[in-house]
Amino acid sequence: MDLDNHMATLIEHGIELPVTEPLPVFFLGHGSPMNAINDNVFSRNWHRLGEQLQPKPAAILCISAHWLTQGVTAVSSAEELQTIHDFGGFPQALFDVQYPVKGSRALVDAVKHCVNMVSIAEDADRGIDHGAWSVLVHVFPKADIPVVQLSIDYSQPADFHYALGQQLRALRRLGVLIIASGNLVHNLMKVAWEKLNEPVFGYEWALEADAKMKNFLLEKRHQPLIEWEKQGEAFRLAIPTPDHYYPMLYALGIQEEHDELTLFNEAAVGGSLTMTSFRLDYRL
Repeated sequence: MDLDNHMATLIEHGIELPVTEPLPVFFLGHGSPMNAINDNVFSRNWHRLGEQLQPKPAAILCISAHWLTQGVTAVSSAEELQTIHDFGGFPQALFDVQYPVKGSRALVDAVKHCVNMVSIAEDADRGIDHGAWSVLVHVFPKADIPVVQLSIDYSQPADFHYALGQQLRALRRLGVLIIASGNLVHNLMKVAWEKLNEPVFGYEWALEADAKMKNFLLEKRHQPLIEWEKQGEAFRLAIPTPDHYYPMLYALGIQEEHDELTLFNEAAVGGSLTMTSFRLDYRL
């Protein structure tokens, strides 16, 4: 179904979301959960995203590396999303963070009407995981915009996630801000923990993979990013498992011809992680 038909279908079904100019799309490298409570260059840049965003979104769709499902793609359909502290070994201050946000029935319905390549399931028990709230506490600290999370069916290959992203494009024209949250380079097995708080430190292979990924992004060469397993040893080390990489493919699938891609937070941390992020802005 093309974009015009998607819009017509959504309007026909009376989806209660406003028709708007296309909102931006964000891919955010979220890194350590500690970024939720740290004041650093990454968190300050996230805060500026929210401060500068006009108009205010009617709802947020978040695709996080930390909601993986098997054999199904689901949306969170709870009226109130509980804050999930899905990690261990961090200070109590991080476990004390709450992001008391509402869900959105209208956005749940819109996602289900947009996507026709699979049947979207609803999960009324799912809360908001740290891949989402660790960035949202900075982007929208008031927690006053409804959020729906979309799961990643981890049994599906890369091209599935890219194609599903393409089917979400119409949401941008309904006041929905789409945020994909993961990391381009994410190898926890090789993290130099003693250097994790240094502002910039990356192994040679991590910097190589990040640089190649950024070039593909800026050149709008999506296929090599979809076929990341064919891109050599640096990519293999950068993506030992694709859980943090797949959210980026959703953002790429959403990208349209007139979107301008802007990189930010271009830094490696802990040797084997990159915080590289980008935004898509519709420019005619």
